[in-house]
Amino acid sequence: MQGEVRSIRDAWSSLPSPGEVGIGLERFTGQRMERILAIVGAIGSTALGIQALLGAVTRLIRLDGPHLAIMLLVFLPLLWMIIACVTGRWVKQACGTFAVAYALSLMLWPAVVDRSIQEPAAQPWIFFLVNICVVAAMLAFPVRLQFAWALGVPLVYGYVRLAQGDFAQGFWITTGFDVSFTIILGMVIVSLAWMFRQVATGVDDARDMAVETYAGAAAASASEEERVAMAALMHDSVLAALIAAERASSDRERTLAVAMAREALTRLANTEASIAQEGSDEPVNRAQIVAELRRTLSEQGADAVVEERGVSAEIPGKAARAMVLAARQAIGNALIHAGGRGLHVVAESADADRLTLTVQDTGPGFDPDAIGEDRLGIRASIIARMAAVAGSSRITSDDRGTVVELSWEPS
Repeated sequence: MQGEVRSIRDAWSSLPSPGEVGIGLERFTGQRMERILAIVGAIGSTALGIQALLGAVTRLIRLDGPHLAIMLLVFLPLLWMIIACVTGRWVKQACGTFAVAYALSLMLWPAVVDRSIQEPAAQPWIFFLVNICVVAAMLAFPVRLQFAWALGVPLVYGYVRLAQGDFAQGFWITTGFDVSFTIILGMVIVSLAWMFRQVATGVDDARDMAVETYAGAAAASASEEERVAMAALMHDSVLAALIAAERASSDRERTLAVAMAREALTRLANTEASIAQEGSDEPVNRAQIVAELRRTLSEQGADAVVEERGVSAEIPGKAARAMVLAARQAIGNALIHAGGRGLHVVAESADADRLTLTVQDTGPGFDPDAIGEDRLGIRASIIARMAAVAGSSRITSDDRGTVVELSWEPS
């Protein structure tokens, strides 16, 4: 039994969290392309590296300190680069190290090579790794540095090779051919890698756009299904409330019918709310409501204030919650349709158990009767929400602005 419990616990702990699902998939093609380039680079580096190593060993006349240092400076970073490209770890660091180490080895080559050996037609072993250095730069550096390495490293090799032959005429022809060949091949390598990466980026961007489009369509479909389900629920709730009201013959039955109607209105009012919390019956001070409205204005970036008038008041939590949500909707409407012009919010209490919130602006105004029935911003989020807690709402609007007045008092 304990083994089964442990197995279930291990399986549960292995489930990915919602935030972990899909991480890294948005650049899938780009990552695959980088992996392919690294594998191809490892294969080419291994082949030419073995050829260079054999050339270095077979042509080595004496193994002194400088020669050994140059070989270690070249072949150790090359070995690390090959291992990193095969395993897919520390690729940029290993390739960058080899690219710099090889360039440094080229610069030190005239001080190490034996100039008494004049063989213009035979390239030294370090020549076989010129384009491998370009491949390393392609895997490690930005595009500009890649082209700089593809052009600069062959030119450095050419200068070093000519310096080895004391700039004799016999070295110019073979060195010119070697330099032009390595420059052309290096430019082709960098250009192809850039093109493949651009194609991979385009595929990833197209995938992201397709996923985003699908997500939007799925959200719209879910919203429409939710709207249909809510419409059916509201139809049943309202129908049940009307039947209960029609058949009510006692005070208790009438109270029950009123409660059913308020529940239906509350569900309708909270249809588009992000947090469908009605609040509790615990009293809420006016200062808390004002603080919430000020926080709303700050989050919306509105240049407006919340003015307090009258005495301090406390109202039930459900009523406070409904008034705050309705006032938020009114503030949002003022910011969207009036541009926030003349936005002013007033919290006024004539008695300790009554509260009135007024949201006014100096926008162009609108005709409340001309609003479509499918627009729930005013009907559901303001009027129905206040009615659900036995409150009242009054909206007046003309060309001088709009005033939304939300009131609650004990019945």
